[in-house]
Amino acid sequence: MKILPAEFDGQSIRRVYDEDTETWWFSVIDVVQVLTQSKSAKRYWSDLKRKLALEAASEQPYEEIVQLKLTATDGKQRETDCAKAATLLRVIQSIPSPKAEPIKLWLAKVGYERMQEMADPALTLDRARQTWQQHGRSDKWIQQRMTGQETRNKLTDYWREHEIKAGQEFAILTNIIHQEWTGVSVKDHKQAKGLSSHNLRDHMTEAELIFTALAELSTRQIAETTDATGMADNKTAAKAGGGIAKQARRQLESQTGKPVVSAQNYLAPIAVKALKVTKR
Repeated sequence: MKILPAEFDGQSIRRVYDEDTETWWFSVIDVVQVLTQSKSAKRYWSDLKRKLALEAASEQPYEEIVQLKLTATDGKQRETDCAKAATLLRVIQSIPSPKAEPIKLWLAKVGYERMQEMADPALTLDRARQTWQQHGRSDKWIQQRMTGQETRNKLTDYWREHEIKAGQEFAILTNIIHQEWTGVSVKDHKQAKGLSSHNLRDHMTEAELIFTALAELSTRQIAETTDATGMADNKTAAKAGGGIAKQARRQLESQTGKPVVSAQNYLAPIAVKALKVTKR
């Protein structure tokens, strides 16, 4: 996931974009703060959840509220309630505030920006390039990341046109490709790199980016050749595409004696777990 802070009326609203599922997640606490101007938005949200739970006779009055690690005001990463736009609109409707309508328009604008990016992927790449440069990535790394994203976009375009739903189904196929070529799941790879809500690809090495692109390019070309349609066909193509990158990875590792799949990241120096790759 990619953390992309934004502002509404001069106040920061933390948001996270999940590229694999193409979903925005927004910090509920930040939106509550904007609406209520409360000195303790966290307590306000806690009380509101309790009230709504009693009214709904359910422990979770809203679906699809998840906890993601976001950077707090003290600079530390903390679990924070996050919601998709549809769920967030329901939260907004539960809070009497003169800012309710303006923030709804703000959410719509965020969605419109994403639609613009889907129509013109260059917008996404331009914004991403600026972010990566600000974080000190080399021009070579940025070029490889952008090439990989273009390959990814062509694959997801194919999936959309062949009965694959954006979101969970995208994530399932992505994980099949990733696990096939790396030997580890996306979740385990992120954990090994010490990542939480961060986008795995933003913390890949140059080699990892290249092999990911090879796996996704191979998957698309195999899918196109076989006219893969629906989950069953595309799972087969995903496994085959990932397998081609796995063979290339093994060949490189046999020549260099160095593993391609890495626990390296671009976070501030922290201890990360050793990455265990099952040899296959």
